[in-house]
Amino acid sequence: MANSGRKTKKKTGGGSGGGGFNIGLVIFLVILVYVLYSVFRYATSKQVVGYEVRNGSLQSNRIYTGLALRSEEIAKAEYAGYVNYYTKEGERIGADKLACTIDTSGQVAEALQSGTTSGFTSDDYSDLQSQITEFAASYTPGTFSSVYNFKESLNSTVQKITNSSILGDIENIADSASIHYCNTDTTGYIVYSTDGYEDKTFDTLTKTDFDTTSYQKTTVENNALVSVGDPIYRLETSEDWSLAIALSGADEAKELEDLSVVEVKFMKNQLTAWATITTRQDDEGNYYANLAFTNSLCTFCTDRFLDIELLTDNTKGLKIPLTSLVDGEFFVVPAEYVTEGSGGTYSVLRRTVTDSGDTATESVSATPYGTDEDGDYYLDQSSLRDGDVLVSQDSGATFTVHDTVQLTGVYNINKGYADFRQVTVIDQNDEYAIVEPDDTYGLREYDFIVLDASTMSPDEFVYQ
Repeated sequence: MANSGRKTKKKTGGGSGGGGFNIGLVIFLVILVYVLYSVFRYATSKQVVGYEVRNGSLQSNRIYTGLALRSEEIAKAEYAGYVNYYTKEGERIGADKLACTIDTSGQVAEALQSGTTSGFTSDDYSDLQSQITEFAASYTPGTFSSVYNFKESLNSTVQKITNSSILGDIENIADSASIHYCNTDTTGYIVYSTDGYEDKTFDTLTKTDFDTTSYQKTTVENNALVSVGDPIYRLETSEDWSLAIALSGADEAKELEDLSVVEVKFMKNQLTAWATITTRQDDEGNYYANLAFTNSLCTFCTDRFLDIELLTDNTKGLKIPLTSLVDGEFFVVPAEYVTEGSGGTYSVLRRTVTDSGDTATESVSATPYGTDEDGDYYLDQSSLRDGDVLVSQDSGATFTVHDTVQLTGVYNINKGYADFRQVTVIDQNDEYAIVEPDDTYGLREYDFIVLDASTMSPDEFVYQ
């Protein structure tokens, strides 16, 4: 046969179907092993969290609910009928000025409902636009109370404009004999509500007066029907007013009394004002403080209870978490036995005994962690031992290492290991401490320290 002598050639090579070496698979396995090892090492290694030291303040302040005490007069209706107001609530009104009218026939009420009164003028619209613009500029999301305050203020302004329009048309819409004009007896801020606290004084307050859950306020609405003797408005007649607060006991009362004056922040609008302080104790042993103001009455004239914060302290310095603080024990060594070398290094001469039994000295590196008022150094126990004898280079005198002192500090990790730094705490609260900056032995702003000192030991490396 013609093809019987022809040989068949087989294909060979290093493809995936052959038995050759697959470099891609090897690289993948190496990367996989490295990733798994890294994850395992991270999961089993100590997690050290750093904290950047920054300047800050520690405000040990207290928040109270204050009860407003003012000089207040209540005006009562001398006629039965529908009351209408012509001044925006919270505005100051002069003596013998029109505060409201009482319509005994109800014709003004009918005119309001039918809409036969005059409309708004351009000045009226300008006033409303000004209030809306001012509110929009100062509004921040989440301050719901400011929305309700704005709503009440806007309603009061509309009420004033509407009723002023009625006052101009009053002769055309009602019998003048049925309209009674109610003028003020004195000057003050006008408020259209009463609550029974108008005659309260600081000397007569009791613990139940501070119960806000039982507080009730009676508001007289515009165009409401009133009877003879009903309260129709109140006037706050003096710029001097006060806030009374309930205290926890005699210690707090003594502390505030010693201050004499205090800065008060009003939580409603974050404004601050200074107040003088007086305190008293009632017959049941309860303590109260009275915070007297000479301004800001117009801002809070419609409020009986106000949340306030007493800014009694504002300590400034380096602010660090309490979890960063750690106590360490150090030897106290007189300054004459410590030698300062070049580059800010320190050392001591320690007496030793040679192999032949002779007495000699050796230089031992020592790191100071602070000094006391006499100039004595605090040295780390890792470089010295209790009972070591130190020799003064200047006089040849000797000193036996024994006395220790406990220092409060933090672990500085700027160099990658836990370096103890002494700190002086000048104030603290439940979370943070304020410490003095110290360029020589302590902390400086922007240093990094261990957030939780219990996770580290002295001189331990942060990354291992």
